[in-house]
Amino acid sequence: MILTDTHTHIYSESFEEDRDEMMQRAISAGVERFFVPAIDSGYTQSMYDIEKKYPNNVFLMMGLHPTHVKENYNVELQHVEEEIKKRLDNESDLKFYAIGEIGIDLYWDKTFLKQQQEAFRCQIKLAKKYKLPIVIHCRDAFEEVFEVLESEKGEDLFGIFHCFTGTIEDARRAIGYNMKLGIGGVVTFKNGKIDKFLNEFSLDHIVLETDAPYLAPVPFRGKRNETSYLIQVVEKLCDIYKKSPEEIARVTTKNSKDIFRI
Repeated sequence: MILTDTHTHIYSESFEEDRDEMMQRAISAGVERFFVPAIDSGYTQSMYDIEKKYPNNVFLMMGLHPTHVKENYNVELQHVEEEIKKRLDNESDLKFYAIGEIGIDLYWDKTFLKQQQEAFRCQIKLAKKYKLPIVIHCRDAFEEVFEVLESEKGEDLFGIFHCFTGTIEDARRAIGYNMKLGIGGVVTFKNGKIDKFLNEFSLDHIVLETDAPYLAPVPFRGKRNETSYLIQVVEKLCDIYKKSPEEIARVTTKNSKDIFRI
């Protein structure tokens, strides 16, 4: 059974003490593919270091996280573009497999909404230029995110709606914009709500993720999350879809390959 974690922050400071052990636990659990989103320039070298250590397992994204869109966001966007050019324009053996995580977050602070929207659009255009998927972060901002997606929709817009926590109507809209639904620990929460309607959508629209070290699934809720806990997400999806773990793994890993093209 080969599993793919489409969203895990394995470079996080939370793993400083036991990163190698954490990686081995995940690999032993069947997770062979770790897709790693960017946050801002401060984490770029850490991402490169872990990619170098696990070249057969770790696949990087590049982007500016919406909560890190501040006064200097243009400098950060320049960093994103420069790093992409280094790898993709120069035909490096090393690649980025998505632009992410990008989007809009109004949960903590609405001060930089305009700048978040601009950064989101800018990075979508980068994704289109390089024919890459986008990985969307959305918190308390579904309408704002959909407004940008509507303005950029087309066959060249596709990707993952990371940590999907919306309504059934939001799910339909996301899928309509060529987005897979990133399903992680929230699906195991009593108040997560998405477990109530997820089976109305084909498994073909689902990819697995942990968002480690955040949003650990039950029974680890409230503790540090890690990629090996993807098994708990699989078990919940087995219950929702009435399918075997092997089938959940097979379909969701195929879906991840369709998006990331690897």
